[in-house]
Amino acid sequence: MINILWFVMLAAGFLVAAFTGRMESVTGIIFSASEKGVSISIGLISIMTFWLGIMRIIEKSGLINYIKLLLRPAATFLFPRIPRDHPAMNAILMNMSANLLGMGSAATPFGLKAMRELQELNGHSSCASDEMCTFLAVNTSSLTLIPTTVIGLRVAAGSLNPTEIVGTTIVATLTSTAAALLFDRLLRKFFRREGRT
Repeated sequence: MINILWFVMLAAGFLVAAFTGRMESVTGIIFSASEKGVSISIGLISIMTFWLGIMRIIEKSGLINYIKLLLRPAATFLFPRIPRDHPAMNAILMNMSANLLGMGSAATPFGLKAMRELQELNGHSSCASDEMCTFLAVNTSSLTLIPTTVIGLRVAAGSLNPTEIVGTTIVATLTSTAAALLFDRLLRKFFRREGRT
């Protein structure tokens, strides 16, 4: 579906350029946009390498255990049916920690592992469990305190003040997480009442 959307957008752009007599500017835009994309990607690789290294140091030094300790009450509240010492809970805590630090790339492997473990707790059912739905809501909305990836993108794009978005990011992600959890609970109750679990 995404491929079709991209094709339609590209085709529409070429058609508009052809009908407005601006085909010569298309080539210049393609090359300048490609050059900018490559430079941003290279800049982002260095930032991501740095923050993934910091995440590894946090993990190896044991600091991640303190972060997980701080997040455990919230995780226990959100996932009361998952045993505290189960591998799914550990993967969820690692995912939440990485998302909290704004490292979505580092959070992804933990999210996949959490879903695998939750599927085992679900008895390999073809329907997602309540815990899987809640985890998906928490993971996709992801409360972020330090948006390291976005800061990296802003640095790579030449922003004069790349960290000015921290306050806005906290408010936005707090709101999105609260909304995701609210709808998770409301829809769960609605489907149970309708007998569609």
